[in-house]
Amino acid sequence: METTLHGTLVTLRPVTAADIPALARIRATPEVRRWWRGGDDMVAAVREDLAEPGVQHLAIECEGRVVGAIQWAAETEPDYRHANIDIYLDPAVHGRGVGTDAVRTLARHLIVAHGHHRLVIDPAADNAAAIQCYRNVGFRPVGIMRQYERGEDGTWHDSLLMDLLADQLTQDAGGRNAGRTQRS
Repeated sequence: METTLHGTLVTLRPVTAADIPALARIRATPEVRRWWRGGDDMVAAVREDLAEPGVQHLAIECEGRVVGAIQWAAETEPDYRHANIDIYLDPAVHGRGVGTDAVRTLARHLIVAHGHHRLVIDPAADNAAAIQCYRNVGFRPVGIMRQYERGEDGTWHDSLLMDLLADQLTQDAGGRNAGRTQRS
């Protein structure tokens, strides 16, 4: 994906090799690692994620620095067509609306530029901050996926499946559904 997206607070752009150390540092923080495993070598984990076929990865920039990553993939089967989103952010920017702006900006792009009518996201069921962020964008709970993901301690935990229909995308503080798209 050679597209740069601009939200109110963030710029979303394709991840480069130069971003890997910053993303690995963010992924290694306890607040992020709790939800995004990666083993002992977080640089290798980030590289492995970036190589995953069919997944589009974007660096999240805020105030001139990389503060996280957001990714998406699409189900292309016509009868089930939709896109999914996942995100992680530097704890230093938590609580400032950066995640909400990033998710809203990408959601708008997936709806407008890619024609998706439905988006899904699946945070851990006990990740209240993420769930609130996604609600702020317009995602609604669909149901609990029981014992969906294994944690670092080896135990299984539940995730909350949430979805967003195109007409439910909420507006930002300026009354826009989010940012603009710029092709690089």
